[in-house]
Amino acid sequence: MAPVRSGAFLYEGLAMTKVKICGLTSEQAIDAAASAGVDYIGFNFFAKSPRFAHPARARELAEYTPTGITKVGLVVDVDNEFLEDLIKSVPLDVLQLHGSESAERVSEVKERFGLPVIKAIGIATKDDLQKIETYGDVADQLLVDAKAPKGSELPGGNGLPFDWELIKSISWPKPWMLAGGLNPENVALAVQSTGALQVDTASGV
Repeated sequence: MAPVRSGAFLYEGLAMTKVKICGLTSEQAIDAAASAGVDYIGFNFFAKSPRFAHPARARELAEYTPTGITKVGLVVDVDNEFLEDLIKSVPLDVLQLHGSESAERVSEVKERFGLPVIKAIGIATKDDLQKIETYGDVADQLLVDAKAPKGSELPGGNGLPFDWELIKSISWPKPWMLAGGLNPENVALAVQSTGALQVDTASGV
């Protein structure tokens, strides 16, 4: 992970925008993110990701994280046993479901584990927008990301943006985050184009 810029770093001029940085794997990255004033940090529990954090290591990092920063656990199509073990091991505040989980599965996870759920949605064309309403009925928040390209082993975090015009006039059913290829050069335009009040980045910083 590249060093996170101090101060407002990539959010200069966007003081009202909440910030999530996902895939942190070291105390140094947490220090940098905290000094930059982030609102959320994410630990990635998808084993194929280059930003994967083993639960034992994530526990150390979660306990190191300053009070006031929301700790999010990213998982992909995992079963209840995995989630039970994860939640027992790592003091998470929120679960992020970043796979092909159905709306019914989102509801089940919320009810069974008692944590707020962010559901990630991959967007490439207008046909994908129906998922915003579908998951908006059950998730606590939505995360709108670029749909993974064919053949990618990663469901998100590929460093690719999508066409922001697709969501410009959406009536959002729940709070939401914008993700997908955000970096210091394009995030201001992304927020201005979409009206996003929350942004999520990983490889971009």
